[in-house]
Amino acid sequence: MNSSTPNSASPSSDAQIIHFHSHKKIYPHWVTGYFNNWRIFFVIATQLFFYGMPWLEINGRQALLFDIANSKFYIFGLVFLPQDFIYLMALLLVSAFGLFVWTAIGGRLWCGYACPQTVYTEIFLWIEKWTEGDRSARIKLDQAPLSARKVGIKTLKHSLWIALSLFTGLTFVAYFTPMAELQNGLATLSIGPWDTFWILFYGLATYGNAGWLREQVCQHMCPYSRFQSTMFDKDTLIISYDSNRGEPRGARSIGSDYQLQGLGECVSCTMCVQVCPAGIDIRDGLQYECIGCTACIDACDQVMDKVGYPRGLIRYTTANELENPDHKATLWSRLRRPQVALFSVTLLLVIGATIYSLQTHQPVKANIVRERNTLVRELATGELENVYRVQLQNTAEQRRSFTLQVSGLTGLSTEIDQDMKLILAGTESRDFIVRVKTAAHNAKAGANPIQFTISANDDSGVQISEDATFFGK
Repeated sequence: MNSSTPNSASPSSDAQIIHFHSHKKIYPHWVTGYFNNWRIFFVIATQLFFYGMPWLEINGRQALLFDIANSKFYIFGLVFLPQDFIYLMALLLVSAFGLFVWTAIGGRLWCGYACPQTVYTEIFLWIEKWTEGDRSARIKLDQAPLSARKVGIKTLKHSLWIALSLFTGLTFVAYFTPMAELQNGLATLSIGPWDTFWILFYGLATYGNAGWLREQVCQHMCPYSRFQSTMFDKDTLIISYDSNRGEPRGARSIGSDYQLQGLGECVSCTMCVQVCPAGIDIRDGLQYECIGCTACIDACDQVMDKVGYPRGLIRYTTANELENPDHKATLWSRLRRPQVALFSVTLLLVIGATIYSLQTHQPVKANIVRERNTLVRELATGELENVYRVQLQNTAEQRRSFTLQVSGLTGLSTEIDQDMKLILAGTESRDFIVRVKTAAHNAKAGANPIQFTISANDDSGVQISEDATFFGK
């Protein structure tokens, strides 16, 4: 530090100098084991869902499609409209409180097994290992001078990365533009500019985040790693190193009595560090950079097997169990903790309300709008007439006919312009002009409340009612 600057300090002062180091590429060692098998399972399961949904059809339509252009959202046979925004809010609340519950109970289970950043980083690492080899081979390749072999290997790896990223971008866009339409557009080179932009944008994001940034996304870009600790307590499951067993750590000969040498069970092999995709040392304690991938557990268990020590030097445990090995919390004691109970009750209430709303959800919507040019018209017959525009939408997938009735005043009759039948195709929306009449003496001067009732002819359970106003003289 330049001594001429106002904030300079001599080495003997109490000022702290913070050094920022450039990022160093992490070369995680390949690991196998029980938890790694679970990671593979969740990678395959999540990607089968993500890549498979745009190809699945229900009632001749894509099973999961958010058709923003036409303001219709198809979710497994159900059709939602913009006014059903409440269901999106419910989904977000269920996702949020579900994550809170899992975090309070099991720490970063989501991050370690199902987060898209973790999943795609894992897939990209599989491709990297297949093309470049294991950890030592990748380090040697990066350190080697430029050669035809190095260029060929790197080109193959990045070509596979880019191909997967573009296919991921295409699949992402297929949730908003039907996959069949995208296929035709690609085949005829007539794909729309916005679709092209989002395919390239999402593909580039996948390529950059999973191929280049990797752990930096979790450490510096994801807010969850910063506030997750607020949901932790001493009974939250975390991945931890048991320092009571492992310290003091040190190398030793296989079969030797480490206790006579004053050593713990950690053999200082550093395998837990070598397999970590975040590049941290779990032996330093709980760190926000840890994504809970459990690679260190599998690696340490394999080393313990080789040296003949019990497994679990690094394991899923709690702070209470580390501090007091005799403390064994039951599942019930973990579930009844205040924050778990609060999150769980809220989650169940939101799920219950959503299920009830979906069960009572009517697959028809109507909006009654008065013709404002004339509030009331007196006919030659002496009757009073009000005119309404009925915006009717069939949100079901099948064609339906409807019956419209008006109640609230004596002697009400209805007439639909041009004798148009209330028949709508699946998800069709149409406007109808409806004339409502009654004798003058049946309606008082001013506003009279009436009610429109619209019911499906093929299903008595499909019925909605909308309030309106009939003006008299």
